[in-house]
Amino acid sequence: MIADLKPYPAYQDSGVSWLGNVPERWEVRRLKYLLREQDSRSADGSEQLLRVSQYTGVTKRTRADGNAEPDTRAESLVGYKCVEPEDLVVNIMLAWNGSMGVSQFQGIASPAYCVYRFKSEAHPWYFHHLLRSPVYKGRIKAASTGVVESRLRLYTDDLYRLEALLPPSPEQAAIVQFLNHADRRIRRYIQARQRLIKLLEEQKQAIIHRAVTRGLDPNVRLKPSGVEWLGDVPEHWRIARLKDAAAVQTGLTLGKNYKGVKTETRPYLRVANVQVGRVDLRHMKCVDVPIVEANSATLRGGDVLMTEGGDIDKLGRGCVWQDEIPGCLHQNHIFAVRCRKDVLIPEFLVGLIASMHGRAYFQLTAKQTTNLASTNSGTLRAFPIFIPPLPEQQAILAEIASQTAGIAAAIDRAEREIALLLEYRTRLIADVVTGKLDVREAAAKLPNETEEPKALDADEALVDAEEDMDNEDVDAVSEEAEA
Repeated sequence: MIADLKPYPAYQDSGVSWLGNVPERWEVRRLKYLLREQDSRSADGSEQLLRVSQYTGVTKRTRADGNAEPDTRAESLVGYKCVEPEDLVVNIMLAWNGSMGVSQFQGIASPAYCVYRFKSEAHPWYFHHLLRSPVYKGRIKAASTGVVESRLRLYTDDLYRLEALLPPSPEQAAIVQFLNHADRRIRRYIQARQRLIKLLEEQKQAIIHRAVTRGLDPNVRLKPSGVEWLGDVPEHWRIARLKDAAAVQTGLTLGKNYKGVKTETRPYLRVANVQVGRVDLRHMKCVDVPIVEANSATLRGGDVLMTEGGDIDKLGRGCVWQDEIPGCLHQNHIFAVRCRKDVLIPEFLVGLIASMHGRAYFQLTAKQTTNLASTNSGTLRAFPIFIPPLPEQQAILAEIASQTAGIAAAIDRAEREIALLLEYRTRLIADVVTGKLDVREAAAKLPNETEEPKALDADEALVDAEEDMDNEDVDAVSEEAEA
């Protein structure tokens, strides 16, 4: 059905250069004629707390364990803005990156947000998709006030001046119906791929765990590891703490004032650049820093990179830095572990960290707040490790690579499929809401479907994979907005 979609039979000039031609009966109106700002406030703060994200839109803000207690740093929710179903909620400080959306829920939102109600001729969910589309995100960014990207603000008057595409009301409803149907199909497939990835990762972890805690000889003599959840390890392996075999380098603290001090510009790694088993260099940033401080946070080839915090199941995710960018720094939320070359191979340490032993250690010792967790350099230095002779470490790594090659390839294929589907979903929504594709006939043929109220894993995957990319840029802004 989606493959059969065609353009509209006739188009007209929209009169707006960045919109170009639009379907013949569509109008263009400024948003001030379609929205009304709302400023009703909570008297007691007892309502459901909501948040808005560029990835998931408006969602309930609750703890990861399902506890209804809201996840917030604010001492009181009195005076928070009231939100009704189908209101548009905009984080004015992060609207430039798409942090807005229509709410399914009744509740309250941060006073730093703006809340708008649509007039009768505007279908809220059509505008939810329209305003989050790439072309409108670009215009919203251009309309925002500010110099530094992470400090842009979208004030009400700026939003009101934006030109909006307005199809006839029945057509707006048809577009929403079609996009809901297409989105459900895409998400179901993504969920299936994610379940496969989870199973494959568990299989890979089991292989790694067995190899780095028992070795390759099934008849090897064993001794107690001294770790209650692990049991025995080979008798000839050395039992130690990480501090006995490696140095831990903390990174650069961002945001310092270096006025009057000579600085140099250097690239640096952020948390989102460090993924499980790999470094993602697609989105690199640079920082101006004094030479002395740069030297103390410079990475060297062979450093094991580990994240300080994040989701509990990903805490301490790590990989080996291969000096892909000479002179690169790392921020203080990433540890650089420098192994003694005569004792520990970096890749073997990565295996220990990724094993069930490593996962158990970092989860049990983590400092947890809601769905997030963090560790520190002292806990990292105390990590129990088991060190075979260097030739045995090399043999173990070769066997792990051999046994997990097929699994890694299958995971990579599934991840690429998910990425393509997400890209396709974004493009499809944009083409439909801007009139590039006509869905009226397709929508009329759709069966009645029950809405899926729960956000699917595809959105969570986006948050995990991409939300960190903005953390360092918007941390201060986000805290102000969520307070």
